[in-house]
Parts: sequence; structure tokens; C-alpha cells
Amino acid sequence: MTPIRDFFTRIFKKKNDDKPWLEYYSREERSIKFTDKSIYDFLVESVGEDRDYPAINYFGNVLSFNEFFSNIDLCARSLREFGVREGDVVTICCPNMPEALYVFYACNKIGAIADMVHPLSSDAQLLSYLNNSQSRLLILVDFNYEKFYDVIPKTKVYKTILVSPKESMPLGLTIGYTLTRGITLKKPAQGDSRYLSWRDFMIRGYKNHENYHAKMKKNDPAIILHSGGTTGTPKGIVISNYNFNAEAQQGGVAVIDVKPKDKVIALMPIFHGFGLGVGVHTPFCLRAEVILMPEYDAGRFYKIWKNEKPHVILGVPTLWEAMMSNRRMDNVDMSQLKYIISGGDYLTTAQENRLNDYIHRHGAHVNVAKGYGMTESVAATCFSISGANEVGSIGIPMVGNTYKICDPETHEELPIGSEGEICVHGPTVMLGYLNNKKETAKVLIRHKDGKIYLHTGDAGYISPTGSVFFTYRIKRMIVVSGFNVYPSEIEGVISKHNLVDRVCVIGVPHPYKMHVPKAFIVLKDGIEATPKIKKEIVELCKENLSVYAKPKYFEFRAELPKTLYGKINYKELEKEELEKATAKENK
Repeated sequence: MTPIRDFFTRIFKKKNDDKPWLEYYSREERSIKFTDKSIYDFLVESVGEDRDYPAINYFGNVLSFNEFFSNIDLCARSLREFGVREGDVVTICCPNMPEALYVFYACNKIGAIADMVHPLSSDAQLLSYLNNSQSRLLILVDFNYEKFYDVIPKTKVYKTILVSPKESMPLGLTIGYTLTRGITLKKPAQGDSRYLSWRDFMIRGYKNHENYHAKMKKNDPAIILHSGGTTGTPKGIVISNYNFNAEAQQGGVAVIDVKPKDKVIALMPIFHGFGLGVGVHTPFCLRAEVILMPEYDAGRFYKIWKNEKPHVILGVPTLWEAMMSNRRMDNVDMSQLKYIISGGDYLTTAQENRLNDYIHRHGAHVNVAKGYGMTESVAATCFSISGANEVGSIGIPMVGNTYKICDPETHEELPIGSEGEICVHGPTVMLGYLNNKKETAKVLIRHKDGKIYLHTGDAGYISPTGSVFFTYRIKRMIVVSGFNVYPSEIEGVISKHNLVDRVCVIGVPHPYKMHVPKAFIVLKDGIEATPKIKKEIVELCKENLSVYAKPKYFEFRAELPKTLYGKINYKELEKEELEKATAKENK
């Protein structure tokens, strides 16, 4: 706990039996006022006069906030030239690159809505996204031109701007990219007016001298994010200015030691709430330098650590595993590290201990901070701050948020320490699902206290100290001979084995038990599966699990399928096993 936070906490401490996490916040932090400004206006206000500070570092090419705002303003004028007006939707289908951020903030400046789409989306997904949002303009990374060529004419998109990852690279890297990846890319036919290069798009902005600035209200829709689709049909998640800025303000309290000019590695994708909200907008509002990485590259990742000496890094468990297995990182000094933040997926206790040990051996004086949340709440609603970072927990509710543990069936609030569904009320909770009132009503529910809560579909409990513990995903459960078995519990046990990298457990058909657990295991790089390793894992399960919860089958794989958002796609594994069982029955 910082001296200032510790001082105020002790001075103004009072008993909060129903909200014990409040004890960790000072009176000033508890009374935070969330801004009514638009996303663009809040960023401008936050940066203030410090426009000469570095804003973006892209492959070593550093842009100041002054250059950043100039490009945003020019981009806004270009959007206006192409007919984008208040309330229109502009789809941004790009990896982490400066141009995507220019468009994102420019949309907000002129009152348009930014639809953030994964560039690895399938044809069917992109078609669904564009038609559901009625998007008129598409900002598309150029290597996806051929992939989506047949999709775009089936939508209302009248102009597609093709942008290359090399646009903002230093000259040497630009040439290298062109000679390797860029030279084989297919391009629109000359004269095809449906497409425009990024350069030609931005030049059009010089023709517009109006400098239009919309007066967006706090609850106006500003962003459309997309769910991973692992529980059904992917849904558009509508986020307001208020939602998105509140996330940045909460983040400022959570990472109180971040100072202007500190460096933050932004590797989490900007088409996801975690990457866009926590990885980009929050650091910008704190006047920190954002080091953009379009994708994970072991060599470049090492160079950033060696040359830039970052103060903050955000990631998911798969990134930490990649980092710890990257031999180039063996001699990297992490003593300057202020925060290492894990989100996006549950970090097991074994993974947490292993990561802490790793960064401590590299000189860091901090422990990994865990964030928990959903895209429906922009990103994190719970976070591990200094003084409240229990191993195994997912932190405490972020300032301004109220957590309840409720009975999944009756929605009645349960006492502290009881396990039930995690429900969240706070300023970052979405406006709703795009054009889908039925699905919205299933997750945004008004409780007896008059407040609307987001029902997460995750189970957990709140400890007497205010820390929140995730236990399992309610909808992911295996019924074995009438007993409820939770895959996350089994995964946590198997992850304790020192040679296990990743594990996913699903229920597979069984002739009389209906379903039994099957574990899919990926061992660490260079480790081959042997009968000895399998026996050790079986013994581990025998020692830590009930008889009916022990996996019936174990399968070792080189890799596990993932969703577009980097999580293990257990639905794909379930589909594979069902097809196997069906084929066996039909023989």
C-alpha cells in the first residue's frame, strides 16, 4: 500500500461488514466522481499541457501526444469527408497499430461509434458483425483484403480503407516488411472505387476545414465490442463514453504508482476490452508511453524488455507461459517493473506462484496483480491492489463497483463467505447487447436494492477481508453419476504438476455414467509425454480430487484449440469428442 493510501485508509477507516473491500480505499478514492465527458475529450483533458510527452512507441518509432492528437484530428476530418456523421458506425478490423487508434479516437470526436472487430474473424463472423451494426465504413488491415473480398459487398459498407502494419514503422522495418510479407499481398484492381489506401484516406482530411467536434453525452453509445462466442452466438456489446472512461479512472486508482512517461507494453489486442481499455486508454490518460505490439514475437518482446525497460505489462496466462519459456529472457532485468497484470482468463494458484517466482528471479519487487471482469463491463471490475493481493484471489472490487454473491436461481444475495454467482454493479457495466434485448435481459437484472447488476455466469465467493475468489464457471459443469464436477477444479490440480503447461478438462460421453471428465494436457516445451508423467498426474488427481471427479481419460497434445480471443476453446474439444462418440455408435 502506498504511504498516501495507507494514511487515508487508517484515518478514515470504518467498518463495512457488507463491503469489506472498502477498507482498502481512502475516503478520497471512495468518493471518486466519474467523468461525464466523451472518450476523446477526457483524453485531451487528462493529457493537458503535456503534449510533448511520448504517447506511442511502435517498433521504436515514438510519437508524442501532440503528434498523436494531430493525426486523430486529421483522421476525424477525413471521416467527415467520407460522410461519417454522428451515430454512424465505423468498423475497425486491425491489430495493434497506431492507425487503428487514430480512427478509434477520431470516431469519438465526431460522434461516431467504433466497432472493434478481430482481424482473424471468419467470413461469416465479419458478415454478421457488419450487418448487425449497419456499419458504413470499414478500416481493414491490408492482409485481410483477399479474405473478406466476397463478404463486404453483402453489407452496407460503401468504402473500405486498407491499412498496412508498416504504415508507422521506421523506414528500415518498412522496407523489410514490404520485401517479406507485403510483396505477396493481393491488392484491389486499379480504379476499384470501393477501396482506398490509408495514405489517400488521410490526404482527404486536408480538404476539410470544419474541425467538427460532436457534443457527445456520457450515455451515448461509443464502442461496440464482441463476445468470444464460446457460449453461443457472438454478440455485440455496446459500451458508452461513461463506461469506458470510468474504466480508465478506476484503473488510475488501481495502478496508483504509474507516473507520466512510464512505459506500458500493449500486447493485448485493441479489439478486446482488456487491451483497448486497460492496455491503451488508461495509460494514455495517465500520460504514459504505450509500446504497441501487433502480435507476440519472442525476439521483439525480448528487445523491448532490454531496450525500453517497461514499467507495466498486461497479459493473459498464455503470454506468461510464453515469456517464461523464452530463453532470450533469461538475463533480462525486471527491477523497474511496477505492475505485471494478468487478466482475460483465470490464473491458477500454481501459475501465479510460478510467475511470481520468475519475475522475482529477474529482479522485480512486485507480485502479479490479477484482474477479473467481462467484455460486458469493458474489462476488469475486480483488481489486486497493493495490500489486497491474496494468492488465488482475483482481487477486490474496483473503486465504484459493488459485488454481490447471489443464488444463481433466485438471485437472492448470499452472505460473505458463501459460494454463488458473481454479480457486479458499477459504472463500467455495458448499455446492453446490440439489437438483442432478449439476451440483454438475461444478464442485466434489476435487484431489490433498485440497482442493475451484471450476472457474470461465474461462481465465486467474497472472503471476510473483501477479496473475491473465482471458483468455476456456472455453465461449464459435468454431471457424473448425479454428482456435479467442475472442470476448473480438476484443471487447477493437474496444473500443479511442474511439467504441465496448459490443461483443459471437458465431459465426454460414457455408457452408464452419462459423462466423465477427460483431461487434454500440453506439456512444457521440449517435454515428451511418458507413462511416468501420466502416472504422476493420475496420482496427483487421486490425492486431490473426489473419486467421481478424477479424469477417466488423459490425452497429451502439442497444442489446444483457442478462441479468437486467445482462450482455450473447450467447446471445440467437446465437439471433437461428440463426433468421435457418434461415429463409434454408427459403426
